[in-house]
Amino acid sequence: MSVFVIAEAGVNHNGDRRKALALVAAAAKAGADAVKFQTFDADELVTADAPKAAYQKRTTDAKESQRAMLKRLELSPALHRELKAACRKKRIHFLSSLFDAKSLRFLVGELKLDTLKIPSGEITNGPLLLEAGKSDCDIMLSTGMSTLAEVEEALGVLAFGMTGKHKAPSRRAFRAAFASKAGKAALNKKVTLLHCTSQYPAPVEDTNLRAMATMRDAFGLPVGLSDHTLGTAIPIAAAALGATVIEKHFTLDRRLPGPDHAASIEPDELKAMIAGIRAVERALGDGVKKPKPSERETRKVARKSLVATRHIKKGETVDGTDLKAKRPGTGVSPMLYWDWVGRKATRGVARGKRL
Repeated sequence: MSVFVIAEAGVNHNGDRRKALALVAAAAKAGADAVKFQTFDADELVTADAPKAAYQKRTTDAKESQRAMLKRLELSPALHRELKAACRKKRIHFLSSLFDAKSLRFLVGELKLDTLKIPSGEITNGPLLLEAGKSDCDIMLSTGMSTLAEVEEALGVLAFGMTGKHKAPSRRAFRAAFASKAGKAALNKKVTLLHCTSQYPAPVEDTNLRAMATMRDAFGLPVGLSDHTLGTAIPIAAAALGATVIEKHFTLDRRLPGPDHAASIEPDELKAMIAGIRAVERALGDGVKKPKPSERETRKVARKSLVATRHIKKGETVDGTDLKAKRPGTGVSPMLYWDWVGRKATRGVARGKRL
């Protein structure tokens, strides 16, 4: 199937090794293409006095600092390796969102990942985007909270990183890279844009799925959805609208403590969501309007044929009252009614018989 489904484990492991491994197993069992965690160094990511988001205050100790919360949710390098190995055994891709240059270098240099996920909060982090562009990895760029102009600027940095190895970085150079033939080719080869509404949970009325088409038309890049709404309807709808990647937070149990559990789906819902996405993919088809094999028998039964309303003798002229459309559709089509009215019968037709 063409839609790449990412089960976003994120920080729903709560810093617990067993929960993290259980999330890998649950994602694989549900049929996801990848399970994704988050890689960060809390000291690199936030200042000591950085406040929590409102949803984080609701779901965790409001008095605890954001940095202290994130410290509890860090994954060690050893656990990263263990999770990647577990993914290999389960035949599911291991991915992780990165939030700082140190984490990027670890994912690329040590874990040898060939795909990087850049979260929405980093779309204005020029230095990190530049290093990601230089990494030679495929890139999924989330675009929550951003304008189209900010997306374009971020793409310019990535394009420069991919193509401008011997040039000095500058905003002017980024714009030139974005506009260049080489830059556009590199972006087309490497980058997928993910539409996102950065609220947890995201209100349905703020989801704006049509923004996927806006970005696809503006940049000519594949698009997808990083979804934070409740339930599974929105990601399934995104598949119908042409998303090539769908990412959804999931948890082992929504009742667990932690910042993201309440806005996540559980394993059974993840399985149902993936089944819905796969059904949509099969349903989209090739776009050619023609009868399908499964319709052939129904067409014979449901369509109609021209039927004689009286006994028509050979040589008689057929008038408009002599013919009526009735099932089955194995005779002359009623679309030819006007071709038959006024003709002389070349043979007799009994009442109620198809022409």
